[in-house]
Amino acid sequence: MANLKEIRTRITSVESTMQITSAMKMVSAAKFKRAQDAIIQMRPFAKKFNDILLNVSSTVGETEHPMMRDDKGKKVLLIAISSNRGLCGGFNNNVVKEIKKTIEENPENEYSILTIGKKVFDAFKKTELLNGSETLPADAQTIWDDLNYDNSISITSKLMSAFENNVFDKAFLVYNSFKNAAVQITVNEPFLPVVPVQSDKESSVDYIFEPDQEEILKELIPSSLKIQLYKALLDSFASEHGARMTAMHKATDNANEMKNDLKLFYNKARQAAITNEILEIVAGAEALGG
Repeated sequence: MANLKEIRTRITSVESTMQITSAMKMVSAAKFKRAQDAIIQMRPFAKKFNDILLNVSSTVGETEHPMMRDDKGKKVLLIAISSNRGLCGGFNNNVVKEIKKTIEENPENEYSILTIGKKVFDAFKKTELLNGSETLPADAQTIWDDLNYDNSISITSKLMSAFENNVFDKAFLVYNSFKNAAVQITVNEPFLPVVPVQSDKESSVDYIFEPDQEEILKELIPSSLKIQLYKALLDSFASEHGARMTAMHKATDNANEMKNDLKLFYNKARQAAITNEILEIVAGAEALGG
């Protein structure tokens, strides 16, 4: 029979764990509401802005814009977005698995990884994939301390400058897209170069351009890239807190179930110990009486 003191110690330990997971769940729930509102409000704007960019680019024909060169090069940058903290289920591991899958499926490319978030940085820090070029921003994990549009602009600006200087030929964003608190979808979407679409006269909107398409593209493309990266960051931020809230909810439920099982086991052990003591007393009394 297990020692009663050991069981009491385990019960106390499980109760402490349950308090921690419950507190983490409530913190993430509070942050999740704000993050969810932010990404829901951002999506329609980002979509409309992208639609305008695609419409303008489809009508401009040949262009020498540095962000719209061909994407036939082999140097690929994967911009991996993760969290700084764990305890959020498979949230970070899904990004890591997507990156490894991409590299395995296209071994002919030369890959480098730019990490936004400590967890994906830790996953690849012992490899040669992390890009140490001074033309690219360093590991941008501090952005989660104060996520806003202004803080994300510096990352996008450095990426555009690096692309223009041929540091890489194409770039992709790898992150978790927010669907709801329990579901996050890992996406791998093109970021650079900006690829114009062919004009579809039946579905395209007829804009009047002033001064002209080329000048407008010069303004639209940098803004579009900044919005695309910021939307990905908001998506990841909402997904992180949704995943952590769900994971901590399950952990709290499991801890509560374990606590109840331990208490039941403790009561049975205590009852057995009391019964043994009674039997020993009775046996001793009978021996003295005999």
